[in-house]
Amino acid sequence: MPGNKPNHKPVSKPARQLLFSEALQHKRLTPTKINPQTSPPLNESTTMSDKDQSTTMDRILQEITTVSRRIEGMDVSITSLTLETKSMRSDIAGFQSRVTGLEQRMGSLETQINTSQEREQDFIYLRSKLTDMEDRSRRDNIRVLGITENEEGSDMQAFLTSTLPKMISLDFDPPLEFQRAHRIGPKRSDNSSRPRPIIACLLRHNQTRQILQVARNHGPFRIDQHEIRITADYSKETNERRKAFLALRPRLRKLEMKYGLFDPARMWVTKNGVSKDFYNPTN
Repeated sequence: MPGNKPNHKPVSKPARQLLFSEALQHKRLTPTKINPQTSPPLNESTTMSDKDQSTTMDRILQEITTVSRRIEGMDVSITSLTLETKSMRSDIAGFQSRVTGLEQRMGSLETQINTSQEREQDFIYLRSKLTDMEDRSRRDNIRVLGITENEEGSDMQAFLTSTLPKMISLDFDPPLEFQRAHRIGPKRSDNSSRPRPIIACLLRHNQTRQILQVARNHGPFRIDQHEIRITADYSKETNERRKAFLALRPRLRKLEMKYGLFDPARMWVTKNGVSKDFYNPTN
């Protein structure tokens, strides 16, 4: 009837919720139809982006492969370096062992050198003592140089006892006495050659000193036109030192220095009023 309003019954809240769920489920199950005419065309930039991403991934894979190969090469190099380092450590250990051995040998050599030097000093000291003892044992000896071979006959002591006082013009009281007297060196058959020296040991030391004093002040002497010299008897080392001192005399005279040579081998030198004794020519 006109003017009548439709009669709607109110829908309860649970009913409304049930209707809404059914509608939503129907919409999910119904496929959506695409109309080519009304649908928008595919985005080309989207398709190209996928291709670029694929190319980028290939490049990344290639770079990863290259880096992996480089890492493998580095692993080989590191392994080789490790082996070389171990070899170097072994060599260094060997060198250290050799150095330690050399240091020990050097220490041993230094000890031996020090010992040798000490022994050398001891040897020099003992040699000087032996030389001194030998010179002391020869204090009563004299050497007579220049007497012709066989002139003494068969008795050398009797010849010297009668000849020496006359030759040096000195009287002895008591008379000269000798412990022994003889020539030194092998006998020579040729009388024209230089005669062998005579060495004589006197019984009294004061007579030895008298003879040497006269020989030093008035020698050389002569017998039958032969020059005769009388000297003290020294050891070989002392004779060598005396010869070295005597070789310095021309130089000392040139420097206008006073000097003197004393028994057994000591040179006295004076310069500008200052005197000094020397026992070694090298000084």
